[in-house]
Amino acid sequence: MTERSLARYDQPMEGTPAEAVISTRGLTKHYGAVEALTDLDLDVRPGEIFGFLGPNGAGKSTMIRTLLGFLHATRGSARVLGMDIAIDSVQIRRLTGYLPGGIALYDSLTGHQVLDYLARVQGREAHRRAELCERLKMPDADLRRRVRDYSRGMRQKIGVIQALQHDPELAILDEPTEGLDPLMQQAFYGILGDLRAEGRTIFFSSHVLSEVERVCDRVGIIRHGRLMAVHEVRELLGRRRRKVSIRWRGVAPDAETLPGLADVVVDGDRLFATLHGDVSEFVRAVASPSLEDLTIEPASLEEAFLEYYADEPSAETPEAAS
Repeated sequence: MTERSLARYDQPMEGTPAEAVISTRGLTKHYGAVEALTDLDLDVRPGEIFGFLGPNGAGKSTMIRTLLGFLHATRGSARVLGMDIAIDSVQIRRLTGYLPGGIALYDSLTGHQVLDYLARVQGREAHRRAELCERLKMPDADLRRRVRDYSRGMRQKIGVIQALQHDPELAILDEPTEGLDPLMQQAFYGILGDLRAEGRTIFFSSHVLSEVERVCDRVGIIRHGRLMAVHEVRELLGRRRRKVSIRWRGVAPDAETLPGLADVVVDGDRLFATLHGDVSEFVRAVASPSLEDLTIEPASLEEAFLEYYADEPSAETPEAAS
């Protein structure tokens, strides 16, 4: 049986789409009275980048460790690449690329030795290593150095490379951009986009809203171990309100003539409001020779996140919580 045939999804759980790469039903992990995960139902489709979003402590890493068999579920069931996490965890880990949060490496080994060792443990050929090292700016000179001399960003790059070097059908990445500078983050996003174009599936855990918004097709929002919602990112952003600021030469026109505005505040020649619906219709209506300045802030995933955390004692954004 080939590795590809092992990843066919011919025995889905009841109620699970046959093509799902990750499927959970009632997945629960409790530590005594601590409810890390509770009754989580989720399906991740082939070829998508799925963002698993929540602040630190929401249950993201517990979910990942349970899917990979590092933790045993209290109850419920899950399948990864068509295999049962309770009995096939070794094979799941062999076929999956995994980047843990806060990855620990062998400090006495060189970068080359770490990647070679982890490829042997995986039991897979490192087909993509050279490409990944080039794109993430890890030249041979750096790979010959011992890991103890690496910066945090270099360690994270090694973590990304080891997770993807064997070209897995599924990559599970826990906070993958931590420690990467902005240029390397851009390179990493490009790698993810190429993997998606090749039909690979990415399960992407993060508390950074901006990167989830940028790279993910769908997003699941987790709160206190419970899955609150799953949305298409495009659809979610389409429902967000945009902040609008307009300035005219002379007196501002009647706001009631401008479509889609709410919460309007007029201050002299300036108008501040929130915008719903079609942006193009609004822009056509507001265009005039007296228009001096127009600012429309892009819709943000942050507002959607805060809807699910609004009743917290301190409703911090994920970035602030970090």
